[in-house]
Amino acid sequence: MESTALTDIADRIRAAATDRTTLSIRGGNTKAFYGEAAHGEPLETGALAGIVSYEPSELVVTVGAGTPLAELEALLAGQGQCLPFEPPRFAAGGTRVEPLGERVLDGGSAAGSAATVGGMIAAGLSGPARASVGAVRDYLLGLTLVNGRGEVLVFGGQVMKNVAGYDVSRVLAGSMGALGLVAQASLKVLPVAPAEATLEFACSQADALRLLNEWGGRPLPLNASAWRMRDGVGVLSLRLRGAVAAVEAACAQLGGERQDAERAAASWQSLRDQQHPWFSAGAGALWRLSVPQTAPVLDLDGAPLVEWHGGQRWYLATPGESQRVRAAARAAGGHATLFRPAPGARHEPRFDALSAPIERIHRALMNEFDPDAVFDRGRLLPARTTAH
Repeated sequence: MESTALTDIADRIRAAATDRTTLSIRGGNTKAFYGEAAHGEPLETGALAGIVSYEPSELVVTVGAGTPLAELEALLAGQGQCLPFEPPRFAAGGTRVEPLGERVLDGGSAAGSAATVGGMIAAGLSGPARASVGAVRDYLLGLTLVNGRGEVLVFGGQVMKNVAGYDVSRVLAGSMGALGLVAQASLKVLPVAPAEATLEFACSQADALRLLNEWGGRPLPLNASAWRMRDGVGVLSLRLRGAVAAVEAACAQLGGERQDAERAAASWQSLRDQQHPWFSAGAGALWRLSVPQTAPVLDLDGAPLVEWHGGQRWYLATPGESQRVRAAARAAGGHATLFRPAPGARHEPRFDALSAPIERIHRALMNEFDPDAVFDRGRLLPARTTAH
């Protein structure tokens, strides 16, 4: 049975379709900076908050899209469970601490308190552990969607075997609200690992990439990695998670300097929420490059922050370097996203241009889910591709 809040939202979407009004879906608004600028009347999801069901023994939770992410994670933590992909929250807050020799913001209870489950799905972003445990879409079992016709649709279910044919739930992850409003989602959760350790190694970026590729081929409980320059020295942080025996054996095999657990946890959290000092080290644009883990050091100026065992590389660059950044990512077999533009910089596309076949698929999906273009397509695609 539909809730009153869901019925009201569906009614508003149908009215917008009739009036040719554009709606921009908004949860906690913590990711407003991501993607192209929002256009249209805000369509708030706060009324869709709440835990619908939670079965710890089944490792599944069903939750309203407007539910604060902090509330969901607190519920899971109380049962020794978590969202393994560590969705970023971004909102600033908390006090300063000194983990791993660096000043970062302690996430605290304030960090990301406004971020919502719906925004997590719409943005499709994952944290430090993504390369080892998977992305947001990999944990989506099913969801309830309101499309551009105001129809309430249900896809998937609460177990993996319910997924048959085309997995629509996963298509919604990262769609930036361009296909419809996610009203409710069922997520797979996992137990918190019984053991964790962070090791540090002093090495160059090239050596870090070589080591990560070597370790990736061995039966090690690798969970997350991050390489950056610190005080003029390259530092690779490696997080291990798993069974106690596996983590301790890996520490003995790999060497490195084992870090204090509390400070290491704060440092990984600062990377997750982009409160780490690297992100404020310069005033340039923040670029996110997605490349193969085996890609060599890229021919770009500045020392990057390298995550996901080499697969995600962050760069701070001046506006004039955008073409060079995109070209370097393409040459490595990947792509570049202008994650945060430099303050006051002239507008340029956030995402790489799509190939013609992929653009046709995007457009066809949008027209199928939202034939009257009620939802703001411009957040995801450049203006030239938003027509329907």
